[in-house]
Amino acid sequence: MSQKLYSEIKNNSISPDLKEIPVLQYDIFYELVCDFLKDEARHCIAYYGVPTSGILKLFCYIADDNNSSIAVFSHELDNNTIVLKSITPVCPQLQIFEREIHENFGVVFDGHPWMKPVRYSHYRSDKSNIIDNYPFYTIESEELHEVGVGPIHAGVIEPGHFRFICNGEKVLHLEIQLGYQHRGIEKLFIEKNDSLQRCILSESIAGDTSIGHALAHSQLIESLAGIEVSEALQIERCIALEMERLAVHIGDTAALCGDVAYQLGQVVCEALRTLIINATQLWCGNRLGKGLVRPGGSNYQMNDDVAGEILTVIADVDRRFGEVADRIYSLPSLLSRFEDIGKVTREQALTIGAVGMAARSCGISRDIRVTHPFQFYRSYPIQLLTVETGDVFARGMLRNLEVRESVKIICGLIEIWRRKEKIINKPVYNYKLKPNKVGISIVEGWRGEICHTVITDKGGNIENYKVKDPSMQNWLALALAVRNQEISDFPINNKSYNLSYCGNDL
Repeated sequence: MSQKLYSEIKNNSISPDLKEIPVLQYDIFYELVCDFLKDEARHCIAYYGVPTSGILKLFCYIADDNNSSIAVFSHELDNNTIVLKSITPVCPQLQIFEREIHENFGVVFDGHPWMKPVRYSHYRSDKSNIIDNYPFYTIESEELHEVGVGPIHAGVIEPGHFRFICNGEKVLHLEIQLGYQHRGIEKLFIEKNDSLQRCILSESIAGDTSIGHALAHSQLIESLAGIEVSEALQIERCIALEMERLAVHIGDTAALCGDVAYQLGQVVCEALRTLIINATQLWCGNRLGKGLVRPGGSNYQMNDDVAGEILTVIADVDRRFGEVADRIYSLPSLLSRFEDIGKVTREQALTIGAVGMAARSCGISRDIRVTHPFQFYRSYPIQLLTVETGDVFARGMLRNLEVRESVKIICGLIEIWRRKEKIINKPVYNYKLKPNKVGISIVEGWRGEICHTVITDKGGNIENYKVKDPSMQNWLALALAVRNQEISDFPINNKSYNLSYCGNDL
């Protein structure tokens, strides 16, 4: 009988036993990854190491958008194996995952072209690797100069260092160095035995994506604890996720306007974002939605008054945002700063494994709500939106289109919610996780796919918890976007992505 090469699971479904995940020889593991990723409808959503009893086990998860499945398989290294053939030269999207495994466990991926630290984790393998001796790429030439930006920035922004190599004003290369605020969140998920603390951890991974990360965590817990939730709660969670998407997209539109000195667009969008987050605060007491999503139930069940206020607010926001967006994306002075600026091609986005908005702005149909649906999205199909040009204009226009779509989704979901039986339990904190299981939960946050995975031991305790924010895969897109651009175009390119520093650093 031929060896089973992988287990096939669905997003947020019944978790397979750990023993059901095939353990492959590395040459087979290598070929399987390469074979999977020949199809652009597949991409790697997670690849990481788990140390157990003197053995490092590597787990790989490949999402297949053709059939909404996820292939899971593994490879084991003993303590004597520290060198593996890098998959990156064949499948560049694995570069960030191999770098992380190298940083955490000291595995050398032979042939990897960019074996540099990802986040300087406290449990990194080589403690001599510190931010101060980061090996920046350099080009020797009397005609070139370097420009450093950060880690301390002029605005209220997270810490990160950007090192430009320029010829005059033209950027030849940008290297992005992160890792200034590593918090050890994945380790805390294991150490904290209090389930409420884990919920608070999840919604603190990236403050602008509190609902997205909290939902990924809650789904994961529910699948491993066998907790069923009502359709009414699933609808409410989707509404909350779309409210988060609305608020950030409108806020980011304000930031884009600010960077091109269009003050009218900036102040209008800032005001509209405030209306959305105030509606979220009315619902749960927190403008960012903290406390709203919990495993098994909710402390803030939606009622008719809240639903009515949300509908009133988004109808007003939809009308007013539509008016200002029509101006933003038709004024020649703005279009000259948006169009053909920071262009990333579809091929580049596929090569680096871009996800979410970074992918969809390059014409790639990649949206977990559609391709691997979760919660009530499984019963409420939405329109997958893409823009083709891959420039600042595309990233701004995609926000514009998604705002309009999110308004439609929220209105449609509330209409269905009103017809549903509204039985929603209180959150479940005294759950018992199933032993020796592998669980995965992916959610389409406003930036893109959020992935939480967990492995439990024989007692049902969390043995490994892994988080992947979409920023981890998308930071390289920003570096590509500024190549051959004027260095003065960097701020607007940066704002057009609005990637997360803390979501990367964890």
